Amino acid sequence: MERRQFLLLSALASGVSVWNPARAFDLGKMLDAGKDILEAQSLSDSDLNIYFKQISEQEDKQNKIAGASSKYGKRLSKLTKGLNQYNGLKLNFKAYETPEINAFAVADGSIRIYSGLMDQFTDDEVRYVVGHEIGHVQAGHSKARIQMALRTSAFRKAIAATDGKAARLAESQLGELFESVIKAQHSQNNEREADDRAMQFMRTKQYNPLACVSALEKLDAMNSGGGASWLSTHPSPKERAQRMREQLAVS
Repeated sequence: MERRQFLLLSALASGVSVWNPARAFDLGKMLDAGKDILEAQSLSDSDLNIYFKQISEQEDKQNKIAGASSKYGKRLSKLTKGLNQYNGLKLNFKAYETPEINAFAVADGSIRIYSGLMDQFTDDEVRYVVGHEIGHVQAGHSKARIQMALRTSAFRKAIAATDGKAARLAESQLGELFESVIKAQHSQNNEREADDRAMQFMRTKQYNPLACVSALEKLDAMNSGGGASWLSTHPSPKERAQRMREQLAVS
């Protein structure tokens, strides 16, 4: 398996999204304007969601979005019909036409599914991925990540307020936030919590909950044959699939 493909599979298997290394940049060049953010928790949820929205807008510009008439656009529309919100979270969906096996969500409710994943997964397996990403958002994992990123010395003065409104960030800043907040791997507890919420999502929406198991087993099969350092700190797809199977057995 090529290294790039392996990294993509590893990232998805641990419930995260992948950042293109070509977009890396020097944090030292970030803007130094406005208030000093000594405690990122002081930012309101609405402020944070503005930054999340900017991240999703930039990713939309940098990827080919499947049109409504494309097979991916049609399929995603069918899979997400009536899913404009879930448990109070407003949702919006787009498919990226790229062979990467990948997906991500940001805390403003934007969920992006890559065509490579749609090619490999059944309808309900894609829905499991949607539920898993929603789970990360609703559990506050994304919010905690951006707060942590904003607490670093390089970011303390980078995120500013202009006339009481959130600043428009530079492309490089958005790229770093995407990498730090969306790309970074989640902890074992966060992954399991997102899986549990995905199971609840599948049951609530009356989708086939067995897809939680089959999707993870499929990822495990894709990753077989090679070791990965992230498995030392993150639950493997096989372990997560077993947890989901055990939940089904006692329901």
